[in-house]
Amino acid sequence: MSEQTGIRLNHENLVYVSEDKANEFTRSLVKRGDLVFTCWGTVNQVGLIDNTALYDQYIVSNKQMKFTPNPDRADSEFLYYLFSGPEMQATIKGQAIGSSVPGFNLGQLRSMKIQLPPREEQRAIADILGSLDDKIELNRRMNETLEATARAIFKSWFVDFDPVHYKARGEYPPSLDAETAALFPDSFEDSALGPIPSGWRAVLLQDYVNLIKGRSYKSEELEPSSTALVTLKSFERGGGYNPEGLKSYTGPYKPEQVVMPGEIVVAYTDITQQAEVIGRPAIVLDDPRFETLVASLDTAIVRPLLPLNIPYLYLLFMTDDFNYHAVSYTNGSTVLHLSKNALPEYEFVLPESRVLEVFDELTQPLFEKMVVNEQQIRTLAETRDALLPKLVSGEIRVGELQP
Repeated sequence: MSEQTGIRLNHENLVYVSEDKANEFTRSLVKRGDLVFTCWGTVNQVGLIDNTALYDQYIVSNKQMKFTPNPDRADSEFLYYLFSGPEMQATIKGQAIGSSVPGFNLGQLRSMKIQLPPREEQRAIADILGSLDDKIELNRRMNETLEATARAIFKSWFVDFDPVHYKARGEYPPSLDAETAALFPDSFEDSALGPIPSGWRAVLLQDYVNLIKGRSYKSEELEPSSTALVTLKSFERGGGYNPEGLKSYTGPYKPEQVVMPGEIVVAYTDITQQAEVIGRPAIVLDDPRFETLVASLDTAIVRPLLPLNIPYLYLLFMTDDFNYHAVSYTNGSTVLHLSKNALPEYEFVLPESRVLEVFDELTQPLFEKMVVNEQQIRTLAETRDALLPKLVSGEIRVGELQP
């Protein structure tokens, strides 16, 4: 489950049980068409078991509750959008009980009054909003494919050294044109990192980047502003950028702590011991909501020096080797912290500059396309969020949106 309307069901970190064990919790079983609400903690989270669900049924935990609509009277997808809309979200938050850990119980959910348009109108509204979410999901999957392509090229060239292995065996490297293949050596030499392509070097990251630590801040400085902090929540689990993690900020900052669109930041803390964010990179995107973005104390800006470039550096930080290195430089029990020496002391294989140039020429268009897709995702999400309350309230009728 998620606070983001477009994410109806999050399959990360599921816990699996046997079928026999599941049968012991029949009252907690949810299936396609059911809605799921969080009843402790982030009480405004709403989920939907729709036709994209990976499994026929799930079990809700003791911090969740299920809602099974009467299909003759209510459309599940319409109800999902209804409860995800700003009015119902505000109502749920307003009814939350408790301070440190907010709660929202089944009795409160049952007592909520809603206005339901005719069943056909519900379905039509859900179709319109769902079509926007489908386009958003398509762009997200496209970006996953584009990044996977770039990561595969990086791994082949700079981790597995596939072109060099082919040439060392006297074979022609597949998928490379003659000019690119000629850039790779045909032998290996010993180094501190083991055998590496001849002419390439084992180097420390500190000699090829400028590292700028983010700004420490106070809670009273998190006020509405044209400036925002890039925070720990600006990272997706496993790496990548989440624009919803930005926080408005009114405090001071140094000029070098300003993050420009297209720059790389790395997470320096983590809120769990799963180490899914700490040491992970994100490429920050332009955001029309703010004039200035500033790195927070949980992050660091990593600015590459020649001959490194942004795509290479981002993909380097996404490798298993870098992740293992970063985790080995963490400390803390409940909150993990990345050592100040973690990035500077990372040792990697530096290819010859012309290889890096060709790699940049090959992968830069992939990253540019991802940025375009992200901009489209934002526009589609804004359109959906603007239409949602108007359609649900009846301010705009479905027929008015027809061509």
